[in-house]
Amino acid sequence: MAAAQDVEISLGTGRLLGLFFGFVVVCGIFFGLGYTLGHSVGPAAVTAAAASPAPANAAKPKASGAPEEPANAPATSDLTFYKTVEQKDANPQLVPAAASTPAPAGAPGPDSPHPSAYIVQVAAVSKKEDAEALAGVLRKKNYPVFLASNAPGDSLFRVQVGPFNDIKDAEAMRGKLAGDGYSPIVKK
Repeated sequence: MAAAQDVEISLGTGRLLGLFFGFVVVCGIFFGLGYTLGHSVGPAAVTAAAASPAPANAAKPKASGAPEEPANAPATSDLTFYKTVEQKDANPQLVPAAASTPAPAGAPGPDSPHPSAYIVQVAAVSKKEDAEALAGVLRKKNYPVFLASNAPGDSLFRVQVGPFNDIKDAEAMRGKLAGDGYSPIVKK
């Protein structure tokens, strides 16, 4: 039997550089192909698919258990985050009528909470449209939400819930909002 010999392979600098740049070229080719394929499936293809109306009986439930997209959902991607969240509410007809009724005339308005009252701040955003959209979503969930007015020189719009006379009530509301996926804070 012939004895097995170990062979040492040594690559010079030129060959290592050649292998490196060859690898870079191959990666560049695959990146270019992926970009061109992904670019051709961009917004034009999505809007073309949304422009063709689907028959009403063509809706099939997904096997994965994921929620279905509504058929009348807009296909444009110019929505802000809070407007997108607002549109995920299943059916606006299911909102209780009490959510849209104003507060009694004798009650203090939520736009001017008492200085000693506690409030729960859900978000502080720079766009008024985002703040109004988030407030609308919270109103649909029956939260006593209001937008705090800006102080001079402050560009943030604050979405707040309350006011609460007791810190325990404010903390309970903060916990409920945190359970809904928000990151609220209690302020006085």
